[in-house]
Formats: sequence, C-alpha cells, structure tokens
Amino acid sequence: MKKNHLILGLVVLVALAALVFWGRDRIHFDFGVFRSQITLVDWRRIAIAIGCIYLGYCFRAVRWAWLLKPNKKVPLLSLLGTQVIGFTAVALLGRVADPVRPYLVTKKTGLPLSSQFAVYIVERLFDLGSTALIFSSVILFTAWFGQPGALPHPEIVKKAGYWGMALTLAGAVFLIAVRLAGGMVATFLERTFGIVSKKLGAAVGDKVRSFRAGLDTMHTFGDFGAVVGLSLGMWMIIALAYLETTRAFVASPQLGGMTLPKCMLLLAFSGASSVFQLPVLGWFTQIGFVAAAMVSFYGAAPEASTACAALLLVVTFLSIIPVGLIWAQFEHVSFRKIAVESEQAGDIAAEKQPPDTPGRDD
Repeated sequence: MKKNHLILGLVVLVALAALVFWGRDRIHFDFGVFRSQITLVDWRRIAIAIGCIYLGYCFRAVRWAWLLKPNKKVPLLSLLGTQVIGFTAVALLGRVADPVRPYLVTKKTGLPLSSQFAVYIVERLFDLGSTALIFSSVILFTAWFGQPGALPHPEIVKKAGYWGMALTLAGAVFLIAVRLAGGMVATFLERTFGIVSKKLGAAVGDKVRSFRAGLDTMHTFGDFGAVVGLSLGMWMIIALAYLETTRAFVASPQLGGMTLPKCMLLLAFSGASSVFQLPVLGWFTQIGFVAAAMVSFYGAAPEASTACAALLLVVTFLSIIPVGLIWAQFEHVSFRKIAVESEQAGDIAAEKQPPDTPGRDD
C-alpha cells in the first residue's frame, strides 16, 4: 500500500512540475496582486465559513451515532472527537488515513471494526448522493428559471446537472436493491467484474456486502430519513462555507459577486480534486486545479483565483488541524501510529469478513 502511494505521489509530482514548466512563460502571475487579494479579504466571512465547517463535523458525529443505534446507543455528540481527529489525520497524511475514523470509533465503542467500516462506506455514499442531489437541483433550477448568464457555459453545465440527477436516481435504485437483496447483487457484480479480474470481482463483492451491512443499521424509514436529512443539511452548510469564502474576496468582481449556482460548480471541482488526496503535495495540486477552474469558468484573474483556492483549502480542509492536534493530545493519539494501526486492522477485518449466508436477504 505504501509503495502504491509513493508511486502515485511521484507521478503527481512529475505532472505538477511539468505543468509549472509549461505555464511559466504562458501565464503572467503578479505576486504583488496576489498579496493584495489576501490583504483585502473580508475576514468576517471567512470566520463564518470556518464556523460552518466546524458545524459540519457536529453533523457527521450525530450521523455516525445515529447509524450505531441498532447496535449500541451512544450520545449524539460523543463521537465528535473521532471525526475531528480522523479528518485531521487525512489532512496531514492524505487519504491513506481514511480508516482512522472507523478505527477510533471501534476503540471508543467496543464495536467490531468490520461494522464501522460498513458504516464508513454508507456514510461516504450518502455524502456522494447528497452532493449530487444538491448540485443537480441548484444547477437545473437555475438553468430552467434563472436569468441568462447565471451559469458559465450553460449548455455544458446543464448537461452536468442532468447527469448528476441521473446518477442520484441510479444510486437510489442501487441502494434499494442492495437493501432488499444485497447478497444477490454482490454475487452478480462479483461474477460480472470477475470476467475482467477475479481479484477485482472479489473486491467489488466485498464492498457491496459491507455496504449492505451498513444499511442494516437503518431499520425504519425514520432512520433512513434522519440520515438523509443530516447528510443534506451538512452539505448545505458546507456549500455555504464555500460561498462565504469566495464572496470574501471583495477585490475581485467575479469572486466577490459569486452566486450559489456558480459556487456549486466550484464545490464539484474541489471535491473531484480531493479524491486522491496526498499528504502536503495534494494541497498544492488541489489549489492549482480549483484556481484553474475559477479562471476558465468565471474569468477571475489568476492571482485572485489562486488566493481564493488556497483559502478554500485552508477553510474547508485544513482549519480542523489545530483543533484536531489539541484533541489528539488529550486522547493520547499519535497520528502516524493510528494511521498504521487502522490500515492494518482494516486489512485483517477484510480477511476475516465472512461470506454471505444464504437467506440473509429475506
């Protein structure tokens, strides 16, 4: 696993160096303007944005506690520390630290690690579905009823909205199918992907079975509705954090006058660039990707776009680090140690995961 991350990091580093070399004579960048953009930021809006992000972690803690209800009832905010420390680990160490949160929940609650990885998979899929639904709804509503020019490249963006809505509906159908007949779906996908690679087929099957185990935590429509409501509410708050951060750049007309539909595009770009988050290096690739999107889609100046992209990263991703480091000290948690332990524990849990039992979907 470490070797794969090292190779990926080197590839990204080479690509980034090539991009800098290609653009050094093609893109004029004035560092004086860049500094002035930072200086003129409305820091009250940045404070509101950070507050929204912190509130989002509370939503995550409540959602995870709600998903534990069938197995163990815990106070709704008792898992806040696991979320804060877990996301701090991801910010510092990259996506390799994703298993930290399930591992910390296991240590705190005493529940099996496999069950918490199942909750993690459900959580991430609800995140994906929520963002797709919010993005598609805002984009399509604006495309149908908004003023001309409300969206950049309206035809392309409108198609993206349709695709987002289609993927959301497909995800809902898939969720229902897995909930009703998870074993059959897992076996079908395992055999289908197994035609290409048996290892890939087995991995897909295991993921679906883990997803089904996570869905078992929602016994009633009320539980499902609560999780959906928490997910949508959390991502609306995160979208507000993006909107406040971009509007804080009052010296840039394109950013200071940012609208919600345009901000949803920015949220999508940022999410796509953070999928393969690498430690430290990934910060710069994400800033470059988001800044390039601002220049291309909104016509913002490179200096303002880069400053805004950097501050977006700080607000939405890195602002939790100080709190996480302090919280980890109180919990006696070493980030590197916990990352290694959680990855090893996840591999062991995956190896011990039993196959589906006939009749389990009844």
